[in-house]
Amino acid sequence: MSELVFDAPVAGAAVKQALAGSVFRPYWLDDAARSAPSFGPGLRYPDKYDLAIVGGGFTGLWSALLAKQRDPGLKVALLEAQTVGWSASGRNGGFVEASLTHGRDNGMARWPEEYGELERLGLANLDQIEQAVADLGIDCEFERTGALTVATEPYQAEQLLTDRDGSAAGEADPVYFDGPQLRAEINSPTYLAGVWDRRGNALVHPAKLAFGLASACAEAGVDLFEHTAVRHLARDRASGGRLRLATDRAFVQADRVVLATNVFPSLLARYRLHTVPVYDYVLVSEPLTAGQREQLGWRGRQGVSDAANQFHYYRLTGDGRILWGGYDAVYFPGRRVLPRHEVRPQTWAKLARHFLITFPYLEGLRFTHRWAGAIDTCSRFNAFFATAYSDQVAYAAGFTGLGVGASRFAAQVMVDRLNGVHSPITRLRMVREKPLPFPPEPFATLGIEATRWSLNRADHNQGRRNLWLRTLDAVGLGFDS
Repeated sequence: MSELVFDAPVAGAAVKQALAGSVFRPYWLDDAARSAPSFGPGLRYPDKYDLAIVGGGFTGLWSALLAKQRDPGLKVALLEAQTVGWSASGRNGGFVEASLTHGRDNGMARWPEEYGELERLGLANLDQIEQAVADLGIDCEFERTGALTVATEPYQAEQLLTDRDGSAAGEADPVYFDGPQLRAEINSPTYLAGVWDRRGNALVHPAKLAFGLASACAEAGVDLFEHTAVRHLARDRASGGRLRLATDRAFVQADRVVLATNVFPSLLARYRLHTVPVYDYVLVSEPLTAGQREQLGWRGRQGVSDAANQFHYYRLTGDGRILWGGYDAVYFPGRRVLPRHEVRPQTWAKLARHFLITFPYLEGLRFTHRWAGAIDTCSRFNAFFATAYSDQVAYAAGFTGLGVGASRFAAQVMVDRLNGVHSPITRLRMVREKPLPFPPEPFATLGIEATRWSLNRADHNQGRRNLWLRTLDAVGLGFDS
């Protein structure tokens, strides 16, 4: 059993200095606060709509915008419990991944006969996001930088080389770096090899993207209501078949409904066991100096992640900071999304220590922001889709960290389904199938903790998966990241 590079010691004083003075709030929302749109008070009076959308994150915003683009005369309302982009859409790393399947291995294991089409659709979806940002004039710092996977352990470097030489290597036209080449690209003594997928990822300022989409929705005629939590969804028998969404202040009648509530408990009780909230923790540094930028390199500005099961992800922001997140993915027993779960000093300290191991010459750089957010994880690790109430309700959830990009694809699926359109994407087996639900408590906690422990052991044992992980793999529940 090997010792990982991230097990190396770092002086506690250096970690404390790096975190001293950091504020507990998402950098993206803080940075974009002055440009945040305001949609006035929440819903106060009953009203009727052709389409009501619950959730003001990326999935809900794309659904509203695509629905109005297809039918400008449609009367559409979007209901958000807090403010637009407040939850996962404003707390993520800003990676816009093309993958709809949480990577090639997961997609090939589940839908091998249609994986080629899923990869094509994912890349087309990323192209469409880029085009929409340009057409709508959204200033969200969109950069088509690609994604760089780095090996920090010898077995990871061997696997990257194997993948490069495999039959699928040419699909995404990757660039392979050996250790010296990679360290010349981005200067880290921990790097042993890397693969750069130049097509399959973009970077954005996610809060600016959310705010821009919200403004585009408003300009298209969508009624946006913030501070309007939907508490209940049911058939309104007195209205001739419409649906009734009850809020704290009033209710809405709608012919069709999109549920885009991400990690929060579904208004469809049958799907509440299909996702669990897993908390992710993030740091953002102060802007780098010119000398630090020169020492670092990173002129390609790629989004980066390492090849371990417990992986870090990191990137440069538009104003020259480093965002550093991942590694710990924490489930709290009971499935509840609570503010207290966002406060975890031991994880921020661990992240700061790992940052200093990766970039030791940046010791003295301080983090200005620390935060956390809940990821909606499902047992197949990519979004799933459902309908209810005789196909008047469409639902998508379970993005497992890839929602910045996959949310637009999910919106397309839901709008097609609500319109009764049997399109190539609604016919996909990936779209038609549902993941297995997680078990109820306490079995969910026991299983998730056993999986986290096993993934950590695999990282310390040349990537070898133990009996528990192999069993999960065999029944289609195996985590590969």
